[in-house]
Amino acid sequence: MFNFLYNTPIQQHKKTIKLINIFFYKLEKYSDKELKQQTSKIKSYVQNNKFKVDDIIPEALATIKEAIKREIGIVLFDVQLLGAIILHEKNIAEMKTGEGKTLVAMLPAYLNALINKSVHIVTVNDYLAERDALLAKRIFNYIGITVGLITQYTKYSDRKQEYLSDITYVTNSELGFDYLRDNMCIHKNEIVQRGFDYAIIDEVDSILIDEARTPLIISGKSEISNSLYKKAKKITDLLISQKHYKIDEKSKNIILTEKGILFCESNLNIKNLYNINSPWIKYILNALKAKELFIKNKDYILKNNKITIVDEFTGRVMEGRRWSDGLHQAIEAKENIKIESENKTLASITYQNLFLLYKKLCGMTGTAKTEENEFLKIYRLRVIEIPTNKVCIRKNLPDLVYKLEYNKWQAIAKECFDMYQIGRPTLIGTTSIEKSELLAKILDTLSVPYNLLNAKPENIIREAEIITQAGKKYSITISTNMAGRGTDIILGGNPNKIAQITITTYIKNKLSILNKNKRINKSYSDITQSILNKIDINFFKLNINIKNIEKEIDSIINSNYDRKNIEKEKISIIYEQLVKKYKISCDQEKKEILSLGGLYVIGTERHESRRIDNQLRGRCARQGDKGTSRFFLSLQDNLFRIFGGNTIESLMKKLNINDNIPIESIILSKSLNSAQRKVESYFYDIRKKLFEYDEVINNQREAIYTERKKILESTFTRDCIIEYGEYTIYEMLKIYEKENNIKKQQVLEQILQLLNISKHFKKDRLISMKLNEMKKFLYEQFRISYDLKESYLEELRPGLVRQMEKYYLLQQIDKGWQEHIEKMSLLKEYIGWRSYGQQDPIVEYKNEAFNLFINMVTYIRQTVTYLIMRSRLIINT
Repeated sequence: MFNFLYNTPIQQHKKTIKLINIFFYKLEKYSDKELKQQTSKIKSYVQNNKFKVDDIIPEALATIKEAIKREIGIVLFDVQLLGAIILHEKNIAEMKTGEGKTLVAMLPAYLNALINKSVHIVTVNDYLAERDALLAKRIFNYIGITVGLITQYTKYSDRKQEYLSDITYVTNSELGFDYLRDNMCIHKNEIVQRGFDYAIIDEVDSILIDEARTPLIISGKSEISNSLYKKAKKITDLLISQKHYKIDEKSKNIILTEKGILFCESNLNIKNLYNINSPWIKYILNALKAKELFIKNKDYILKNNKITIVDEFTGRVMEGRRWSDGLHQAIEAKENIKIESENKTLASITYQNLFLLYKKLCGMTGTAKTEENEFLKIYRLRVIEIPTNKVCIRKNLPDLVYKLEYNKWQAIAKECFDMYQIGRPTLIGTTSIEKSELLAKILDTLSVPYNLLNAKPENIIREAEIITQAGKKYSITISTNMAGRGTDIILGGNPNKIAQITITTYIKNKLSILNKNKRINKSYSDITQSILNKIDINFFKLNINIKNIEKEIDSIINSNYDRKNIEKEKISIIYEQLVKKYKISCDQEKKEILSLGGLYVIGTERHESRRIDNQLRGRCARQGDKGTSRFFLSLQDNLFRIFGGNTIESLMKKLNINDNIPIESIILSKSLNSAQRKVESYFYDIRKKLFEYDEVINNQREAIYTERKKILESTFTRDCIIEYGEYTIYEMLKIYEKENNIKKQQVLEQILQLLNISKHFKKDRLISMKLNEMKKFLYEQFRISYDLKESYLEELRPGLVRQMEKYYLLQQIDKGWQEHIEKMSLLKEYIGWRSYGQQDPIVEYKNEAFNLFINMVTYIRQTVTYLIMRSRLIINT
């Protein structure tokens, strides 16, 4: 039974898994009521200090295993229990596609929720968060655990309650933005998060590796003239590549040549393009990046006359996200659309430092081993491979390399044609929208039907349907790399999804007739038609908006809906009948597909990271199914062109092989792997550098946010004001000590003005004091002045002085911090030049950052003291 538990980290959990299963067999006999009582029973063990958390693992995991079985009829495999234990122990569990990671996450989540800590299950997008939370609500309902959900559509007013749930499903970006917003609140009741105790990150490589190069930023508008972007675009349209500028594709950077610099200076009528007081260099370089490095239908799409970013790793559109530092505006100028205002950073954090806030962190993915060093060094997370429940029998065929890209696409199209002829389902992963549409056009000429899944809105809305159909016979699916990630491709089709789509399409069809719209052409078998005819269309016409049909059907089928609603009960029964019917045909079709070799995955280009290639390969051969993967490449592919060097091309020339004939070569494969390792190392260095720089500001961020939180939660902020005032006096006396007699007088006047002490005060007596005596005297005078001001304001309006203190403190901390972020951003941009003076940029950055931080803190304290002491209250009568 435990033959798969063979390597050291796994071997030790044999006994625990055995105990879980013993408890599970006992719980099978429990009634639903008794099962629900398990939660309070196990909680009491921990609360009464009878057991530690690790002691309750067997009973807790057995309880959730039984809840899963009762709700969805699935009995978890031992490898899934193993995955859950690995996650609980703060590791990354590498589990292959189709091994049931969604269910695995629920086990350690339940275990850690039992000790009343905040538990977050973090997903890469709204679709997965909603899907997983919906399933979790059904299962956890059996054992009395509440489940929350946070997506970009969750109202701000609802977020606090969602975070208060025992387990909260949240997207990585919303988690980060909520953290930043919480630290910008002006009242403690506005804080929505309740702490960072335990997080399980789904697709952990995507979040902690792929997205770690880009920090999360909350921005405000800053007014900059659009004419600068337009003028920069006009000039760069005249610049010629190689003559006026050089493109560094590796680092996605542009370098102006001497001719380019002179050309720009001449057109702009300026003497020095790089003058610190000239704004032009930033706009010129951004316009060139927009022109050469950011490609339409690859890096972004035009949607509703706006630039919408396409995620380079998932192929998904990133609604509401914008490139920073004026790059987004440069691309808007390139596309001749309205240029939005440039953003000013109000708060920011990197994903590295966001997730390091957790006391316990873990993650799961199908592909993490290639990045295990990075996970260990930055996040202190070990990667542990979990064996598959059934042996993976996928065939990874050798890469086929063509000299020209044209020949490669012709070969891929021919392969698709051959697969279609025999009925073998095929998934083709492409690197951009443009490439996916190119292949689609070639298949059109060959009369091969296909489904296209890329970031374009018309294709995204059909994502679930396309993925559902991708495992059926004669199915050819073209997808941008990893679109649809998180959804299994099931051979023969998914009967549950097919039944759901059938009901939704039928109702939409009928409603379009009733609304006198164009009818959706759809035919059904006699049995299916007779089942669907039982649906009362008038119920949907009267009660449900046609736009919400998908969500409504999903809710009826997958939620614990009100059983008293007859029509919804009927839909559920119809769904079960259709599932039963489709399961027979899907199972039969699966057998036929397996006889053909299973799902065939074709890669059209090697990615910069081996991990992304492995993700694509992992789409086939799930749960012991057969499957095949193969990459079709050309020497004109980006990886060969940018990182492969001249070795491969010279080898092809020496071999003198016909353009139509591909090469399978060990040397080529080694060169490719070497190129990918170089790229992985290059991007790791970028992420490491970003982390090192952000670590500096992160320490400052923590200090500022801690101070802010202390003020927010305090009911008596007077002590803070006194502390700020005394610190300000101390700093000014340090200046006083160093100055000559004339300037001493000026400093003293500034101190007296700050403390709101009368001009008639005799300064001579003060000057005659020793510095320590003077400090004590001024501290005392400050307290007396503040007591008088407080008494005066309290008489006018009780409680006002505390409100005013809190307002000034938070206002000036936020203002000072935002200005500090801007200065730090500029510092980071120019600090690199110090390496030419044999200075370490990171050491210099730390020193400069420290000085800037001290200056900011001093400025905040002085300004708050000045505003409080000089404030006046005007009461309208």
